[in-house]
Amino acid sequence: MTSFLGGVEPPVDAMVQGNCSLSAAVSARLNLRLMRDTDQPLVIGLSGGGDSVALALMVEEWARTAARRLVFVTVDHALQPQSRDWTRHCAELAERLGHRFLARVWTGRKPKTGLPAAARGVRHRLLAEAARELGASVILLGHTGDDLLESEAMRREGATTPDAHEWAPSPVWPEGRGLFVLRPMLGIRRAALRDWLVERGETWIEDPANGNLAYARARARPSIDPGTKVVRFDPPALKLAAQATHRAGVITLSRTALREVSVPDAHRFVALAGVSAGGGARLPASARINRAVQALRGEAIVKATLAGARLEADDRDIHVFREAGEAARGGLMPITPEPGLSFIWDGRFEIAASFAGAEVRRLAGLVGRLPSAQRAELRSLPPAARSGLPATLDVLGYAGCLTLTGQAESLVAARFAAAAGLIGREPKAGPALPTSDAEPPGR
Repeated sequence: MTSFLGGVEPPVDAMVQGNCSLSAAVSARLNLRLMRDTDQPLVIGLSGGGDSVALALMVEEWARTAARRLVFVTVDHALQPQSRDWTRHCAELAERLGHRFLARVWTGRKPKTGLPAAARGVRHRLLAEAARELGASVILLGHTGDDLLESEAMRREGATTPDAHEWAPSPVWPEGRGLFVLRPMLGIRRAALRDWLVERGETWIEDPANGNLAYARARARPSIDPGTKVVRFDPPALKLAAQATHRAGVITLSRTALREVSVPDAHRFVALAGVSAGGGARLPASARINRAVQALRGEAIVKATLAGARLEADDRDIHVFREAGEAARGGLMPITPEPGLSFIWDGRFEIAASFAGAEVRRLAGLVGRLPSAQRAELRSLPPAARSGLPATLDVLGYAGCLTLTGQAESLVAARFAAAAGLIGREPKAGPALPTSDAEPPGR
């Protein structure tokens, strides 16, 4: 059983004050979050715009003293006719700085509505895929204080745009598993970065989409006062999460612990535990979280569903796990993996398919075929949690529970700890091995 305990270092103020130079302020953020003297690479998202160029130069300056290897990655969204030229410009900058460069292209049809959100999602996905290929665990992005002010202005007009955080897990799942995004310039205004670049004789790209008033962010920009102070807020680590335990995809917390924290902390716990144990990609709706929290902080027995997860509470403990009856979502459908291929199953487990000819499916209906030792071990889990575990069924009809044989690694604990802020610094990444985030062949 794994306890959610992590080395959490609280963030310090990133605002640039007095005579502190911009590069020194950014270096302070990098020192807080990143390792030094390691061969593990860092991925820098480089678009060629002023923000990302300033980030590239400042991180490169820090990397020379920290003995860190950088890889610049440009995502070409193929939305502008000059996008290939922009990619070449980025490649030239990376070459001048002496670091590796990769380009990724958004291929296929583009949506007619919601294009900015779709483009952001694709960029995060392609950056995450590149980072995993390289063996990196951190992706650095050039968001500034202006991005926070623009998001605030957009919310005043009715948008639901969230704030960017300095340190957060990658927002894409499962491609972003084990990856963190670092935005070390959130305390700096965009104009100050442009002045910094001009002083150094640097140039950058101006994307015409930034002035396209069809997009809410472009409409918000003119309303931002140049003298407005940036107030940056990253949510603190959810200490309640460190009191939870995990086993075989099940998150467990005492009901007393949930009752003793503030309602906002209880809401955050339930939302993050639900999406992590449920294996989905989106947080549940606020109204549903409210109802679940109210029930769990009460005294009655609870059985409810939330974001693909099942919540069960007796008089002592809360258990959060995958709702096995929600097979229609698709993640629980049977598949026949290709031997030797690692793949993600149901957004919750990474499975190394060392077996041949066996089908991977949910355990529902197969418990009676398991070896007696596995059946006995399953009794320590809530009965409703057992049906959603990954199992194999071979051509002879023999079954095995992959979480009990060690062939399925649960992603739930690590995802929950990252989302709750229990990992405050760059973790050691796994080896840069070829794996697939797509469904394996034979589905």
